[in-house]
Amino acid sequence: MQTLHLFPLIILSCMLLCASAFTPQDSYFSSALEKSTFTRQDYYSALNKSLLFFEGQRSGKLPANQRVKWRGDSGLSDGSAARVNLVGGYYDAGDNIKFGLPMAFTTTLLAWSVIEFGNSMQNQLENARAAVRWGSDYLLKAATATPGSLYVQVGNPNNDHPCWERPEDMDTSRDVYKVSSNSPGSDVAAETAAALAASSIVFKASDPSYSAKLLQAAINVFKFADEHRGKYSDSLSSVVCPFYCSYSGYQDELLWGASWIYQATQNPTYLNYIQYNGQVLGADDDDYSFSWDDKRPGTKILLAKSFLEARIQGLQDYKTHSDNYICSLIPGSPNFQAQYTPGGLLFKAPESNLQYVTASSLLLLTYAKYLDTTHGVAHCGSTTFAADKLRALAKQQVDYILGDNPQKRSYMVGFGNNFPRNIHHRGSSIPSVHAKPDHIGCNDGFQYLHTTKANPNILEGAIVGGPDNNDNFSDNRDNYQQTEPATYINAPFVGALAYFSSTA
Repeated sequence: MQTLHLFPLIILSCMLLCASAFTPQDSYFSSALEKSTFTRQDYYSALNKSLLFFEGQRSGKLPANQRVKWRGDSGLSDGSAARVNLVGGYYDAGDNIKFGLPMAFTTTLLAWSVIEFGNSMQNQLENARAAVRWGSDYLLKAATATPGSLYVQVGNPNNDHPCWERPEDMDTSRDVYKVSSNSPGSDVAAETAAALAASSIVFKASDPSYSAKLLQAAINVFKFADEHRGKYSDSLSSVVCPFYCSYSGYQDELLWGASWIYQATQNPTYLNYIQYNGQVLGADDDDYSFSWDDKRPGTKILLAKSFLEARIQGLQDYKTHSDNYICSLIPGSPNFQAQYTPGGLLFKAPESNLQYVTASSLLLLTYAKYLDTTHGVAHCGSTTFAADKLRALAKQQVDYILGDNPQKRSYMVGFGNNFPRNIHHRGSSIPSVHAKPDHIGCNDGFQYLHTTKANPNILEGAIVGGPDNNDNFSDNRDNYQQTEPATYINAPFVGALAYFSSTA
């Protein structure tokens, strides 16, 4: 079974093919904050489950406090092919590959969620930090194992995807891939730098020594990314494409990485880098999709913070471009250009659409927070929108995912009574190693892929790809476009759920 991650490539075609997608009136969202479909306790429960999902995606030696009990140790020799230790990290989705680009992006957004909304996480804060650390520990190994190189992937998807087996049973080759000065990968390296820098902020107070290690590694990896420029998919070809090709290029990651290091250090060197290189790296490009491939909207909102809070005049344009992104999402805005389903869900692409919904929700809430610090508003032509408008739109998207939608279906596994039972996920669909300890080989697992029975292991908190542009959803394991979860779908949702768990 081959799972392809072609999301950014198909957005443009979807904008044409999905032209029938509903465009809601402004009034559709006007009372979103007043609606009480879910309580604070509901959002808190969803937050807990969303973090549980990351424990279900863990690779490596599981800790004694592992809460997802049906999982077992896996990938314990990862890195040995290159004589380095690359044990740990996350499997990206329903397969058994450790892809560096989406894992780094996942870690960055988990860290950002904690940075902005950690104070709202209550007893889940330590679980959120643990989720960040499981990613940052691995990325720190990948960045420091071999000077002048960054390890960016373990496992060959062309060998893994034709198999259907539990991670605990993996018997496909665990090939190791890296970028270097001769085979550059500025995109994955700069995203790794962003993840390490953002994570260093998370641990600055609670573990300053670890935070310092992360930050120094971020600085070194960013220097490597900037000095040896190139797309990692040009260097690694078929082992990353068409799975996680760098469609947008590496320029957006360089600006994103520099922005996160600036946030972590407040070192004017990085501010100067941003101001001097911004235009070349896409600062003037308005892009309306924030994803593992394209960081431009997130970068602009992050830099707008420095303008709004520190009044750094050289960053004023980032506020303007942030407004442009936000305005593109808001019905009733003169700059509105997003598409929504008849039920009100933001719709970007037919494959794994909810990744764009969760990412946009985090950006809406984060930007609303930044606007509040200066009593600011988003300027959309002659119209302005206050922070509450942004929060209302984010809440409507979050509530849709949790079950306030035409199908009355939760798209988070384990939340509510009506959620996907047949998700496209190897570990979830095959009996646990604890229930069936005998080895299940590459081809033997396909009986579990093709059965109509529900998955035996509930991957609590997993958010699947989601419905189509007409709110239709087929809970079919072969339908990976709609039923496969991914770490980068959940990561930004952590921040959104934390916010609403304290304010709904």
